[in-house]
Amino acid sequence: MAIKVIAQRRELKIGNKPGKRFIMRPDLYSAIAEKKVFRDAATRSGISAGVIKAAWDAAGEVIRTWATEGHSVPLPGLGTMRFGVRSKAVEELEDVKTGLITTRRIVFTPSVDVKDELKNTAIQITCLDEDGNVLKRVTSGDSGDIEDPDQPSNGGGNQNQGGNTGGNTGGNQPSNPGSGGSDMN
Repeated sequence: MAIKVIAQRRELKIGNKPGKRFIMRPDLYSAIAEKKVFRDAATRSGISAGVIKAAWDAAGEVIRTWATEGHSVPLPGLGTMRFGVRSKAVEELEDVKTGLITTRRIVFTPSVDVKDELKNTAIQITCLDEDGNVLKRVTSGDSGDIEDPDQPSNGGGNQNQGGNTGGNTGGNQPSNPGSGGSDMN
């Protein structure tokens, strides 16, 4: 199994080097129907799909409740999820207000097993010209490095003092200093 990526030649008109460049994007996958997920889980576990769906729905309610209360919630077998915000930074206490929040976010931190699965999954790149004609296909031979926003030394480029505990005390500094904003997870 492999992750499929398209690299298509496009005309770039912005930036400091306009011209034709190959731009990569994930190949669009189709969405898997919820029924199929429950049916497959039922087959693997020996539990009926109805029971799995009922348990999944209940777990979803618990996860939403705990996450909106500020907790980092474990998603067994997957990782953790928490809510966070992106906001503008201000110098003065009297300037702090809810209007500084630019976006609410869902922060997912994958488990080591999920990261390892991604690291060990090949990437297949299909190179296309401007008209969508296949020029060549390439299979990855890269190191499989994974971006991790909670670990700045691992390619994430952000500094998170709140860690993965759900603590909203730390903020991520933007990768682009001078952007005037900050992330708070």
